[in-house]
Amino acid sequence: MLKVQEIRELIKLIDQSQIDEFSYESNGTKVCMKKSNGAVVTEAAPAVQEQPKPQAEPVQQPAQETSEKPAPKEESKPEDKSASADYDKEITSPMVGTFYKSPSPDQDAYVKVGDQVKQESVVCIVEAMKLFNEIEAEVSGEIVEILVNDGELVEYGQPLFRVKTA
Repeated sequence: MLKVQEIRELIKLIDQSQIDEFSYESNGTKVCMKKSNGAVVTEAAPAVQEQPKPQAEPVQQPAQETSEKPAPKEESKPEDKSASADYDKEITSPMVGTFYKSPSPDQDAYVKVGDQVKQESVVCIVEAMKLFNEIEAEVSGEIVEILVNDGELVEYGQPLFRVKTA
């Protein structure tokens, strides 16, 4: 298994190179890195979990349909979207992990409701497998709603912020 320092060195090397995507597997652990808008986005997970990843979303949906509580929440979100014209874009989580609104507990949040963001603005951190991944807005506009609490687990594709673009 790779050490954190080795992963950091890999990130720096990939960031400085012309390589857009990199995967490495060793002893049941797989590390994947992909450049997104010039920044390196890193995911690391046991190889067993990475292989069925494309099926992870469909597997999760039937589980949510069988439980009565999450299904109404998902149904109410699209209704909120159509009923509310306060936003037109959502910033979603690119991975499964833990959401953090600030770089450390003693520092201010990256963004608050009412803040203006640009495409390259860091809005939060998602920790996955002890790697802290800075999440960029990828859209310019005003943060109108923060949908996740600090320290909360987030899923791939889960909306984190709502943004009203200019």
